[in-house]
Amino acid sequence: MNICEYCGHHLKMSSSDRIELSIDPGTWAPMDEDMVSLDPIEFHLEEETYKDRIDSYQRKTGLTEAVQTGTGQLNGIPIAIGIMDFQFMGGSMGSVVGEKITRLIEYATNQFLPLILVCASGGARMQEGSLSLMQMAKISSALYDYQSNKKLFYVSILTSPTTGGVTASFGMLGDIIIAEPNAYIAFAGKRVIEQTLNKTVPEGSQAAEYLFHKGLFDPIVPRNLLKSVLSELFQLHAFFPLNQN
Repeated sequence: MNICEYCGHHLKMSSSDRIELSIDPGTWAPMDEDMVSLDPIEFHLEEETYKDRIDSYQRKTGLTEAVQTGTGQLNGIPIAIGIMDFQFMGGSMGSVVGEKITRLIEYATNQFLPLILVCASGGARMQEGSLSLMQMAKISSALYDYQSNKKLFYVSILTSPTTGGVTASFGMLGDIIIAEPNAYIAFAGKRVIEQTLNKTVPEGSQAAEYLFHKGLFDPIVPRNLLKSVLSELFQLHAFFPLNQN
């Protein structure tokens, strides 16, 4: 589970490992796996183009993009789930990440499935400019339909780090917002705040435990208890396991 056996510190975890941890074996069905980013604003830094950068991350991680979406069962309960992967360009949200999450929400809306989004992101992807920022509004409006019109149930899980445009959109829109122990959760990162405002950010003021006392989210749930907590929450909200027969 990528937890230190001595101090209980939660280390970073890949999206594939999280799928294995949360989803019952043999029930995972991925969605929109072949969707890849184009280079809408022809962005390049020095010698490297955005396209080259995407290709190198695809080779390095074995993923096509910074989020995996799909459906599966959690202790027998059918769910829709999206899991961000920080190893792919810092989990940054470009058009593809936004589109995959939006399509997942729309599918969950039509199929009346409970929804989980696991956040791990540096925020919107600068290489796609304002198109990245538009994803925040797009995902939020899909969630509005899901939560307010259809009255369905969305749990957001904040893992380390959850920052920028992800915090500012779907990260904070969960009906229940769960954080992992000691997760780094912020809008602007420590360095950006310090450089912009010339003020020191107090140590630990962007850690889950401190933010919990300020009322930013609901429970802090250690990884080893997460699956059973989610299962209980879903049943509390009338989403039950499929009949085993």
